[in-house]
Amino acid sequence: MSELQVRQTPSKRGDPFPWLLRMLREPYIQLLASQVLTGVVALAANILMVRSLTPTHRGEVALMLQVVYLATQVLLLGTERSFVASYHNVSPAPAVRAYASLLAVPALLFLGGAVLYALVAPQRYTPGALIIGMLAWYALIEAAGLATRSIAIAVGRVRDFLFCRVIEAVLLLGGLVALYVAGAAHPETWFLAYLVAGAAPTIVYLVIWLRLPVLDTDSPITAAQNRLVRREGLSLFPAALSNMAMLRVDRLVIPALASTAALGLYASVATMTELLAWPLRAYADSRLGRWRASYREGTLQAKKIVVAAAVYVLVVVPFAAGGLYLLIEPLFGHHYAPAKVIVLPLVAAAGLYAVSRVSLGLLIAKGHGGLVSAAEITGFVVSFAAYILLIPKIGILGAAWGSLLGYGACLIFALIATRVVTK
Repeated sequence: MSELQVRQTPSKRGDPFPWLLRMLREPYIQLLASQVLTGVVALAANILMVRSLTPTHRGEVALMLQVVYLATQVLLLGTERSFVASYHNVSPAPAVRAYASLLAVPALLFLGGAVLYALVAPQRYTPGALIIGMLAWYALIEAAGLATRSIAIAVGRVRDFLFCRVIEAVLLLGGLVALYVAGAAHPETWFLAYLVAGAAPTIVYLVIWLRLPVLDTDSPITAAQNRLVRREGLSLFPAALSNMAMLRVDRLVIPALASTAALGLYASVATMTELLAWPLRAYADSRLGRWRASYREGTLQAKKIVVAAAVYVLVVVPFAAGGLYLLIEPLFGHHYAPAKVIVLPLVAAAGLYAVSRVSLGLLIAKGHGGLVSAAEITGFVVSFAAYILLIPKIGILGAAWGSLLGYGACLIFALIATRVVTK
């Protein structure tokens, strides 16, 4: 059984739409469903926060979330995709233990660093021990959540991962609605809702997987395999870190070069435009193993896959841009009207980013992790340089154009690299 197959029983005779059931069992459909659900909740959370918090406080919540997302990539050290590519036909319990061993040392070093920073950092450079503790624990929870995604793909239990995300979404949305009704105005209170909602279902499902029996037909996991996953992960770590930085550094630069109020305006739009790339990213992640097998057999049709991704973007982007432009004030209120100016460049940037996920996934399938890292680093350098040059001059519009330039540079590099590798 391949890493993308779901252990399932045939549909019962008499099912009116067996093809629909088969499609819904596809791992990439379930991954996409989990991301769409996350996106819907993110949209609702964004609306609730902008209705409850000032742009400054909304920016502070966004800043804390970006710090967590960057720290998560450091904890994972690029193992998300290398784990999926390396482990096939394994049981959930050994897979969980294998990933736990990959995370153990980075997690201990990370927690130690957080404690040390809280103790020795000058007061003007620290948000306080409570905030640092919340950031550290949420980073660990996020890392564990992303690890469960890789484990689910590798062991064929993506449906479990989807259910886990459903529970998380219900908890988060319920908590945020309660905060909205209560009129909570402190950013750390809203951030705490994310921590609790992420921790509960992730821990529960990890415990469930650890208690499942190991099948005799499944392949064992050896220490040598885990070392290989670590080595391949480290080769992809620059790509993972650069990708996260390319996606999130704008949220860190805007407060420094503009203000947290500007970040609040920017995040209200960027949070929504990011959703455009999620379907293609889910598709690419779920197809890594299949693409690698096709490449080894000489049947991988990379050009057709990239063209299909581009068609998706060309169809979706105009509708997304127009709809978002018209909905900003009705959804967020008149205080967020200045954010309209960044809709078009951010939507276009999301489209370029989506196609780049497919192109880079094909490079990973072909075993060119170094080129993937080079592409991500190129995109990050271009976007960061644009942020530094443009944000002081034109504010959040400079951040939006910086994202567009960075994502475009990453995509161009990926397409050129794919063409060179193919030849």
